[in-house]
Amino acid sequence: MVMDGLGQSLRDALKKVANASHIDKKLVQEVVKDIQRALLKADVNVQLVLGVTKEVEQRALTEKPKAGMSSREHVIKIIYEELLKILGEQREIPLKRQRIMMVGLYGQGKTTTSGKLALYFTKKGLSAGLIAADVHRPAAYEQLKQIGELINVPVYGNPKEKKAVKIVKKGLEEFKGTDVVIIDTSGRHSLEDDLIDEIKHISKVARADERLLVMDAAVGQQAGPQARAFHDAVDVTGVIITKLDGTAKGGGALSAVAETQAPIVFIGTGEHLRDLEKFDTNRFLSRLLGMGDIESLMEKVSEAMNDEDAEETMRKMMHGKFTLKEMYAQLEMMGNMGPLKSLLTSIPGLAGKISDEEMEETQRKLYWYKIIMDSMTEYEKENPKEIKSSRIKRVARGAGVDPREVRDLLKHYNTSKKTIKALTGNRKMRRQLMKQMGDLDLK
Repeated sequence: MVMDGLGQSLRDALKKVANASHIDKKLVQEVVKDIQRALLKADVNVQLVLGVTKEVEQRALTEKPKAGMSSREHVIKIIYEELLKILGEQREIPLKRQRIMMVGLYGQGKTTTSGKLALYFTKKGLSAGLIAADVHRPAAYEQLKQIGELINVPVYGNPKEKKAVKIVKKGLEEFKGTDVVIIDTSGRHSLEDDLIDEIKHISKVARADERLLVMDAAVGQQAGPQARAFHDAVDVTGVIITKLDGTAKGGGALSAVAETQAPIVFIGTGEHLRDLEKFDTNRFLSRLLGMGDIESLMEKVSEAMNDEDAEETMRKMMHGKFTLKEMYAQLEMMGNMGPLKSLLTSIPGLAGKISDEEMEETQRKLYWYKIIMDSMTEYEKENPKEIKSSRIKRVARGAGVDPREVRDLLKHYNTSKKTIKALTGNRKMRRQLMKQMGDLDLK
């Protein structure tokens, strides 16, 4: 889960309020101290923490609950509203013709994020082009070129040219007819004067609509000064935080928006190029506090369902057909939706309920289930009932697993089949699902 430690600490603080017999000054001050400790431990800016928690205490002790709202609900609402302030204002990068300039220090994930952003726009129906303007890091052009090939987006660069401004000028000419042009600029290990001068010159030439600061979630308390320096140089319009899927505290990067007054627009949630999410303050905080994020989950399902094979699989399942072939396709679709951990924490009430060990074990099983099915014949996948002792042994040998794991897969298949049968037998539920897929032929 994004920022596990902070999320758990905040959930514990909210539980104190939710389970209290009554709300008094002592409880409010105790909860405020818990929230302060949690935020400071997560590297959120000290002044920001003090300002937010002071406001929580003042409001909790002076404001009266609205009609029909209990004092506990009122205090939880105040905490939620004040925590939102740490995340800053919300805005989206518009889906239109534009130029985007990426800035940030070396090692923050700028080049990979440039590719993720290009993929995001192409999925939305816009053409995209990438300009490799990092002339200092060895193989920077080759890395961006490989990313471009993976997502079918053209890349302009010239490894022999050492003046980034020249590359940007030529790249803009090359992509004159392209909807979204993304410029990947150079980074450094620290905020050196030549880095700042270079991005200032590129900014003048590019006349970018968006100037996005890319920042690693693990950057810590240095996030503020870094953000301020980039903002002073090019007037940052948005922040992208990378590697929020890891164990990083993340609070420093989150609170860096206070230094730039530029909102977080995207977050990186994994290593794959598809692992980029639009940042929604309410959704992010809901996930952090264990309230889930059904909207994001449904968006991921919708994106995965855009694949024709996935749609066909779902239609078969809704009409009662579920063999191992459909289960394999189902696992493929889940894989396209991102890490299992991220998916489960989007479901209300699951955050913090499933241990990392259980999550890893489930992920491992799903991975091996696909390998086991790869060792089966088409006939066996179409007719799982025929997979008896001798076939189980042969499949196990082919997959390099113990026969017990093949039996475990078959048991999982039978359980899934019963669940799907019960679901498709419910006509109302079936009609809703089919409607979502644009198929109302329910004869």
